[in-house]
Amino acid sequence: MTKIAWVTDSTCGLDQTFAKKNDIFIIPLHVIVNGVSYREDIDLSKEAFYEKLKVHGEGAKTSQPAFGDFVSLYEQLQKDYDMVIAIHASSKLTGTYQSSVAASDMYDIPVHVVDSKIGDFALGQMIKKGIKLADQGLAVDEIVRKLQSYPSNAQMYLMPQSFEQMRRSGRVSAAQSLFASLLKLHLILGFEDGKVVVKDKVRIKKRAKLQMFHLLEEAMETYRLKEICISHAGVIEQANQWKTEITEKYSELKVHVQTLVPVAGVHTGHGTMCISWLRD
Repeated sequence: MTKIAWVTDSTCGLDQTFAKKNDIFIIPLHVIVNGVSYREDIDLSKEAFYEKLKVHGEGAKTSQPAFGDFVSLYEQLQKDYDMVIAIHASSKLTGTYQSSVAASDMYDIPVHVVDSKIGDFALGQMIKKGIKLADQGLAVDEIVRKLQSYPSNAQMYLMPQSFEQMRRSGRVSAAQSLFASLLKLHLILGFEDGKVVVKDKVRIKKRAKLQMFHLLEEAMETYRLKEICISHAGVIEQANQWKTEITEKYSELKVHVQTLVPVAGVHTGHGTMCISWLRD
């Protein structure tokens, strides 16, 4: 049986225990808060990170892993595995996909690198589904073909808290940030072909939440989703309230709650709320 190693980055949101149990190797991105750099989910838990971001959010930054981290990992993996399947966060948002491709070309072990065109819960779900396919005995080429089809079935809507932080990080333009601030607009962001785009603008925060729920309602009607995730940037009480409201309406829907990956929270601010899924 082919021994497969799974490679991803810390935007996947998977916990270390699950990763070790399933031969998943996670390259951490870095978050820089108050001048101190932390490896995401290693040097600092997600919860501890958001406590720091709440106080020192202004000027927080992210940085991608060093290319050498990928080189060292692939050198190690070729000694212990027959094959590598790598799935990374959107190549439009970070360079981990490109670094993984370049590093994999340096070694003889067969490597398939997939651009998830998203991150967080949906990326983690892609990896979990891929592992299940491998456990079912599917050929590697077939697993990769299925993985490459998943990005078109994934979505993540965000209700960001901080326009200024998004402007600093380049996720929205200075003009967009100024326009939204002057008009006191709340943005709804989503993903299109790996890019983060503005899906809607509303004046009242309560309406932004209702619009998020409306987008979920449309997806439920169109795709009959079986499970979703509510991700939060340090506001678990709000996330649990959203879960209660959603499950009251969709009793058949499995709703996960998890902390938003820190690299996303750096760009959108403490208090950001998200809804995401990977539909069948």
